Amino acid sequence: MDIDRAQKFYEEVLGLKLERHTAGPLEMAWFPWIEDAVGSPGSLVQMEEFYKPSEEGVVIYFTSLSGDADNELARVKQASGKLLRPKTLISEEHGYYGLVLDTEGNRIAVHSRQ
Repeated sequence: MDIDRAQKFYEEVLGLKLERHTAGPLEMAWFPWIEDAVGSPGSLVQMEEFYKPSEEGVVIYFTSLSGDADNELARVKQASGKLLRPKTLISEEHGYYGLVLDTEGNRIAVHSRQ
């Protein structure tokens, strides 16, 4: 994993700033905690012994900060990622998602209600 490249990708696509930290041998980039917002923060962690990117494993969902996943999905290609599925209706109750392959080979989704 190239944590600099990954951080740049997520900052460009999600439109936020990650905060860098080092803990012993670990390099981390923390997603911001937004008080009173929906969702939870997370971290990118460079840990080579556990790094096995896959297009077949877990999909991490990110809530669209703009309110419309199309906005984040439009930035994927310019951030060197790949759009795997455009914004798609899950259901009227649950909203939409788009599926992305990040710069490190991991699948993520961007979710929005509209």
